[in-house]
Amino acid sequence: MGSAIHLYALSMEPETRAVARGLRRRDPELLDSLIAQYEYRLYRYLLYLTGSPETARDLFQETWLRVLARGHQYDGVTRFEAWLFSIARHLVIDLSRRKQMASLDEMLEPGDGGRNWEPSAPDAVSPIAQFASQEQSQRLSAAMAQLLPVYREVLLLRFQEELSLEEIAAVVKAPLSTVKSRLYRGLNAARELLEGEQL
Repeated sequence: MGSAIHLYALSMEPETRAVARGLRRRDPELLDSLIAQYEYRLYRYLLYLTGSPETARDLFQETWLRVLARGHQYDGVTRFEAWLFSIARHLVIDLSRRKQMASLDEMLEPGDGGRNWEPSAPDAVSPIAQFASQEQSQRLSAAMAQLLPVYREVLLLRFQEELSLEEIAAVVKAPLSTVKSRLYRGLNAARELLEGEQL
């Protein structure tokens, strides 16, 4: 009954404002629903940034602790996922500093191109559909793994997380022109990798 009332309340006002109010109240039902809603997307983002499932899991937990602790800072104007990914990205940068790495790019060095960068989807499709798309998915994952980290990140945020260019600029703390340039160069690099594979 409580969940039904909570969902009804969310539908009666803009979602972002409802989320902001719930976070200020530290509403446990809201937090549970946000974790369920963004679990796969956040983990995938962290896995792409770190290249390590173990590190991604640790940072996933830390991100939600930050959301709980700093929920009062969410303004309810920007989309929640942009704020969430911004928190996650800061944690990755903090981790790289603790490891005394010069930059996020150094931490994200592509390394071995054979690594599978795409985690399994939580709501898996049928085995036939999985088999049909497995080859293409592996090719895309391999191409993404070979891209420079700054390109890989903007491509992920734009095409998998469907953030606007302005939201990506806010997440990565870069000018809009830089985001556009990285997106353009990343797309070209990915296309060249995929075309080179077909030769």
